[in-house]
Amino acid sequence: MTDNGYTVKPIGVVHSDLAGRQAAPHQGFEGAPYAWVEVNPAVAEGLEGITAGAEIILVTWLHQSRRDQLQVHPRRDLNRPLTGVFATRSPDRPNPIGLHRVRVMEIMGNRLKVGPLEAIEGTPVIDIKPVLPQSADA
Repeated sequence: MTDNGYTVKPIGVVHSDLAGRQAAPHQGFEGAPYAWVEVNPAVAEGLEGITAGAEIILVTWLHQSRRDQLQVHPRRDLNRPLTGVFATRSPDRPNPIGLHRVRVMEIMGNRLKVGPLEAIEGTPVIDIKPVLPQSADA
């Protein structure tokens, strides 16, 4: 395996009432608020076809995560044994990519109100994908 680098450029940013990691629930369904995703104007036409009520998957870069972490106590519970990050949903991992299935509540130009979303204020959005109901991961 070679150590190739790849460039990923954010397409937008999350605007949330969650100011930091400690304020964020582990998963969106655990009490996360609604938030706004502001898509860069240069790629905003890519939102065409997304409608209020649709479910989408936000792909984010968890910018405050530790990238040197390979084992964690799941859910930060020290009573649970150390587990490899690839067997968990921990934000701390070599490539801190977040996946968030959310519902679009409102669309205002290049902004989507979505939720519930556990991503914190300023989280870069690197992609948006539709939920495919016929897919096994739907």
